[in-house]
Amino acid sequence: MKTIVLSLGGSLVVPDRPDVKFLKRFRQFMIKNLAKGRKFIIVVGGGKVCRYYQEALVKVAPVSGADLDWLGIHITRINAELIQKIFGKWAEPEIIIDPYKKIRTNKQIVLSGGWRPGRTTDFVAVVLAKKYGVEQVINMTDVDAVYDKDPDKFSDAKPFKELTWPQYFKIFGRKHKPGASYPFGLMASQLAKKLGIRVIILKGSNLKNLAKALSGVSFKGTIIS
Repeated sequence: MKTIVLSLGGSLVVPDRPDVKFLKRFRQFMIKNLAKGRKFIIVVGGGKVCRYYQEALVKVAPVSGADLDWLGIHITRINAELIQKIFGKWAEPEIIIDPYKKIRTNKQIVLSGGWRPGRTTDFVAVVLAKKYGVEQVINMTDVDAVYDKDPDKFSDAKPFKELTWPQYFKIFGRKHKPGASYPFGLMASQLAKKLGIRVIILKGSNLKNLAKALSGVSFKGTIIS
């Protein structure tokens, strides 16, 4: 079976509350792909719920950055449990907690959420790709590509079809800036570069486009390698 690693953005699963329409479409899409003999490792992010909990915690009590990270990690795992239950018999019941420990299963879908403070779910996806011998991670996010500048602010922003990791770092830097958002986490990107993992950035809600990427034909998005 061909194994595919998906980094599924929490904003797709829980934009504000669980997106039932997307989840139904995603379930149907995945079942069709399972019938083609594909196996999936899906790492699920936190979404807005994660920020809601973290913001509430900060307003109520003095907490550390690690406390906030752990809260977010547990929310990603709840989201992963939601996806696991959606796929039922096709999915491994055990959610991956430590990406460095391999799970032995005959199920076609394996789920993971966050791992430890300071490591994003994108980072977990890269670790799992290496662990299971997969050469790329598909990042299902809320942007349709990597642009040369913010497309929300600049109408002339141009998308990249392909980028090298040095080009990606030239655009976004190598150190995380507070309040900044990235198509793919910077620490995860550095690890992907080190391990030789290719990353595809695409709009996760466009499942027809995702199907093209899975089939190796032309799709809308950015390949970083």
